[in-house]
Amino acid sequence: MSRPDGPILVIGVGNVLLRDEGVGVRVAREIHRLAAEGQLEIPEGTRVVDGGTLGLDLLPLIEDARALLMIDAVDLRSTPGTVRVIAGNELHVALAGHVSPHQVGIGDLLAAARLMATLPDAVALVAIQPADISVDLALSPDVEAAVPEAVLVAADQLHVLAGAVGTGPVVDRSVATAALG
Repeated sequence: MSRPDGPILVIGVGNVLLRDEGVGVRVAREIHRLAAEGQLEIPEGTRVVDGGTLGLDLLPLIEDARALLMIDAVDLRSTPGTVRVIAGNELHVALAGHVSPHQVGIGDLLAAARLMATLPDAVALVAIQPADISVDLALSPDVEAAVPEAVLVAADQLHVLAGAVGTGPVVDRSVATAALG
């Protein structure tokens, strides 16, 4: 169920103290910064949130959303830094496990929202393959290099979600690509 008057919600999740586990937060912060500077076009009514390790405390935000884009480190069983969009039925299968055993995973969060009948109909995940989740504030080199791609993939997916709920143009990647270097 989604609220037609609610925001398109972007939640970057992860623990920034565990290197690549925090990549979702990093990408969300970049989206927010670039959009605020006018260097990245995101749909009107988009709200970008640093969800960190809030877990189930994010449920009220999800309840108010008309569409949801999550960004997180996910074990895709791929090369570190791989970026992939996961949506639809594949989302439930892909989120069965946790990257980090120390927190509630986004699969748990989405399952709780589904059980409460508050999960928007339009939901997707931008997943980034981590390389290292040891204690450190810096992303690994492969994941750091993937941040610009993840930002652009997320912006594209925001416009897909906006189209699914009836708003928004297609993103112009040229300005964002230049801003990301």
